[in-house]
Amino acid sequence: MAGVALATASGVAVAVQSRINGELGVRLADGIAAAVVSFGLGLLVLLVLVSATTSGRRGVAALRTALTTGALRPWHCLGGLCGAFLVAAQGLTIGTLGVAIFTVAVVAGQTGSSLLVDRAGIGPTGRQPVTAPRLAGAALTVLAVLLAVGDRLADPGALALAVLPLLAGVGIAWQQAVNGRVRAASASTMTATAVNFTVGTVALLLTFAVEVAVRGWPTGRFPTEPWLYLGGPLGIAFIAVAAALVGLTGVLLLGLATIAGQIVGAVALDLILPTAASQPGPTTLMGAALTLVAVLVAALAPVRRSGSAPAPTQR
Repeated sequence: MAGVALATASGVAVAVQSRINGELGVRLADGIAAAVVSFGLGLLVLLVLVSATTSGRRGVAALRTALTTGALRPWHCLGGLCGAFLVAAQGLTIGTLGVAIFTVAVVAGQTGSSLLVDRAGIGPTGRQPVTAPRLAGAALTVLAVLLAVGDRLADPGALALAVLPLLAGVGIAWQQAVNGRVRAASASTMTATAVNFTVGTVALLLTFAVEVAVRGWPTGRFPTEPWLYLGGPLGIAFIAVAAALVGLTGVLLLGLATIAGQIVGAVALDLILPTAASQPGPTTLMGAALTLVAVLVAALAPVRRSGSAPAPTQR
């Protein structure tokens, strides 16, 4: 339950990060550029921390050993690709969709994907069966978020644009699973987070280079408000918490807890700092409350493993 509470808090950070990166994308007139700035700043912070701490350096050495011996596969280190896609989707869509409808799209993808990832045993907890409480918690979560933002789902343009965060949500579950494996192999949450940000930053830089070659340099200007550059540090907190907890909670329960935090954070942001894209009413508040109930349903169910994580094939 302590892990669920911490994961929920990290979900609130994701909602705040979404608002920040969405606004940065609007200011720069380029969602990819905003994602590069967010991920790049996070990577710089992590490189300093890993280099300056004994645990960080030990984690890098352990990670190298795990990759050399085959205890960890190279594809386990690619979770940052999904994180990069999520941050890019924030910059590209939130200015139009708002935080609430962005969240419902992410939730729809993340919930279903989490069930499959747990069932396949990709995460460090090994295979987990799709029990009735876990399935009920996942279904309640989707229903709760649909209730929270149901009045926005009648907009066809918003639904078409929501495909990007929907796909990003599918990737989040896989990202959490493989980052958990990197964390277990390196025995360092900081190292796993640094690997995630390194891969994501490289992917975003390559994407941005292609975009500049095709469309030219972004027309926006870098804003002067410091808070618009906090997306990267918030991303560090989210990825670190997920990598540390996924071995304890499993992918589905971790996802449901972060979803609850995202909903609460999105509703709070829309109440405190309302925008034209989203102004929550009674149904939104009811949906947020139902989301918390859904997480409790899944959290109180015992975690049962149908088998250990698959051992790597030795070649």
